Amino acid sequence: MTPSAAAAAERVARESYGRLVARLAWQWRDLAAAEDALSEAFAAALRQWPEQGVPDAPEAWLAAAAQRRLLHHARHTRLTQDPRVTAVLGDDEPAAPEPADVPDARLRLMFVCAHPALAAHVHAPLMLQAVLGLDAQTIASAFLVSPSAMAQRLVRAKARIRETGLRFETPEARELPGRLAAVLEAIYAAYTLGRQGPDTPAGDLREEALFLARLVVQLLPAQAEAQGLLALLLHAEARRAAQFDSDGRFVPLAAQDPATWNAELIGQAEAALWAAARLRQPGPFQIEAAIQSAHAQRRATGQTPWRAIAQLYAVLVQQHPSLGARTGHAVALAEAGDAAAAMAVLDGLPSEDVAAYAPYWVARAHVLRLAQAPGRAEALQRAIGLTDDPRLRDFLASQGG
Repeated sequence: MTPSAAAAAERVARESYGRLVARLAWQWRDLAAAEDALSEAFAAALRQWPEQGVPDAPEAWLAAAAQRRLLHHARHTRLTQDPRVTAVLGDDEPAAPEPADVPDARLRLMFVCAHPALAAHVHAPLMLQAVLGLDAQTIASAFLVSPSAMAQRLVRAKARIRETGLRFETPEARELPGRLAAVLEAIYAAYTLGRQGPDTPAGDLREEALFLARLVVQLLPAQAEAQGLLALLLHAEARRAAQFDSDGRFVPLAAQDPATWNAELIGQAEAALWAAARLRQPGPFQIEAAIQSAHAQRRATGQTPWRAIAQLYAVLVQQHPSLGARTGHAVALAEAGDAAAAMAVLDGLPSEDVAAYAPYWVARAHVLRLAQAPGRAEALQRAIGLTDDPRLRDFLASQGG
């Protein structure tokens, strides 16, 4: 394959997969069939583009190829006799979707993936695969389960869609709040995966996630958790440029120069957080955003209010006792001067839950350093072994002295 053909296929896959599968799934009312057809279209591109040249409109080429495959399958199985199918088929193959229609189509598909007929624990992972094109292994890392377990969940979900004949219809307005939590969870997971860097299987999804978060707020402005998630992502975006120095070396939050944080994005984050507070609908994303807002105070005061952050984490753990929240609580307690309480939190976490959770071992090494207690080197080595990003591994290795 020529480099230009491979690069074009990779670019279209990265930029257009979600748009294409959302449109195809919506038209054909079959998510699995849409994904299969699009996969075959990409395979055809990899065969034909090196010989015939990259088309002027690669996305339209892929859409047409996938449509041909779906139409062939429909004819083969006599589905074209079904008026629900023939209604969306014409004699001409459809053009690529217009950019203005893309966000609505993708968000509609995300809400469909949160259908109550599907198991709740698969809603967000299904969105990440169907809308953002991530594989089971990548998705599994965001939800702290094994790749095989995640793959089984996704297969069962798609089988359930086929068995129940789940209709790809936009939920009614009254149904959206009940499905919103899963959509927000998927957007947050996409952003988190995107922070691992552009060279990972997820690519850099941060801009994509932030765009979707803004869109959800526009569609559901009275939902406080949507505002809270937007505030959380904006605070993270505000510090993106400070995460690595000019040589590409990782810079932890405590060592970042607050003057390099994006003041405009911080202002937008604070506005979203206040908008959420006025709605008086407390939730975990709002608390996480408040924690990041507290960190942002260092830009004005030069100090990080660790006691306040530890208190916020305590509330978060009470409402949403995730592994990440409890680990963050321990770090905040240690930074606030209570290393003994921090170690008690870390020691109280189930060993099977933290065995492969890199942030726990990073936190443990940090707390042990603050407590001047033994075991730090071993914890640091565990953290390095569990960290995929080479930039973070290099940073952790540099802390071994």
